[in-house]
Amino acid sequence: MSLVLGVLGGMGPAATVDFLVKLQALTPAERDRDHIRTIVDINPQVPDRTDPLAKPGPVLAEMAGALQGAGAEVLAIACNTAHAHADLISRSSGLPLIDMIATASAAARDTGAHRAGVLGTRPALKLYREYLAAQGMGLITLEPERQEVFMDLIQRIKSGDVGPAVRAEMAALTVDLAAAGAEAIIAGCTEVPLVMSSGDTRLPFIDAGEALARRCVAVCLGLEPVPAA
Repeated sequence: MSLVLGVLGGMGPAATVDFLVKLQALTPAERDRDHIRTIVDINPQVPDRTDPLAKPGPVLAEMAGALQGAGAEVLAIACNTAHAHADLISRSSGLPLIDMIATASAAARDTGAHRAGVLGTRPALKLYREYLAAQGMGLITLEPERQEVFMDLIQRIKSGDVGPAVRAEMAALTVDLAAAGAEAIIAGCTEVPLVMSSGDTRLPFIDAGEALARRCVAVCLGLEPVPAA
């Protein structure tokens, strides 16, 4: 029997579905019952994680508690920025959390890179700076005006625009990061992989959502220790 995974999602919905597709694809299964039981709350009403005046923490905590009550035994958050509330989420549910930012940072380290360029919101970049430093790595970010371009692209993706123009502009941002010294790229916002993959950059490309899905499979199937609650 595998552990039951609870997923806090909806931030945004398409990114959560993308995470679930990767979770299914990465699970070694020959029949239905070999897959991981997953309880998902796709809640697009979570307050804006990038707005300093919004208060998403209590909503995320309530979601986590409800997932625990529904039978989840371990949690994952399908949103990088929401990890700013990871401690509250774990405390409110009493469940261990498989941390996306820690997982993606370790994956960046495993590429042999010393500096990772991260495409993410400002709150997520703050978290990545800390986690990459713990791996002995530096963080490369976009210049302020290019960060604004990135945020505009994320909103366009959330509105359903995943066309060639958005894809080209997102790829161009990785060129900026490479020029600034990045040796690997982390897609540190779950909307990024909806328009970009490893073939769109010459640098090692870490999809944080895919890295999280891979680790969720390992933890839930008992191939890796459960994180401390």
